[in-house]
Amino acid sequence: MVYKRRGNRQVSEIIPDEQNEMGQEVQDFAYTDKRSGGVLNFIVIALIIIVIVVGGWYLVDKYTDINLPGMDSSDQNLSKDWQAIFLSNGQVYFGQVEKISNRDLILTNIYYLQVVSKPLQQSQEAPTDAQAAGQQELTLAKLGNELHGPTDRMIINRDQILLTEGLKEDSKVVTAITAYITEQANAAKTK
Repeated sequence: MVYKRRGNRQVSEIIPDEQNEMGQEVQDFAYTDKRSGGVLNFIVIALIIIVIVVGGWYLVDKYTDINLPGMDSSDQNLSKDWQAIFLSNGQVYFGQVEKISNRDLILTNIYYLQVVSKPLQQSQEAPTDAQAAGQQELTLAKLGNELHGPTDRMIINRDQILLTEGLKEDSKVVTAITAYITEQANAAKTK
């Protein structure tokens, strides 16, 4: 029997006499020094934890509406500039983007184009197609004046958005919107 010192305690082991007599080194697999490679193990574990945290952070941001610091998609150069939002159903809305998330876009101060037919003068003959087409006009309508009375805030599913465009200050749409806002402000003052 051979006595070996392991840490702070003395352990006895039975080693076959043949190995002991031959002077062969007996390897002890049961009591290896656990301190060797400790720094390397710590680094590997730390890297695994970092990968899990960053991956989780990304997945939470991508698949939920939780806005995490550094990953918030609503910071996409939002300003009070006018935007045109083209939807997959062919409708176009003009307004100001309040917020963008992974699932939706919130639009406020909303306007849209509306086709208005002017009545034809009564005549004996039916109007030709060219005359009928000449009597239709595109006008800009403010959201909220419809029969069902929607609010001036729209949450649009991002899957339905084909394109968003920023509008110039001198575009016809922005000029019409500015004229409408000025007209409404003047009407409110005269009341």
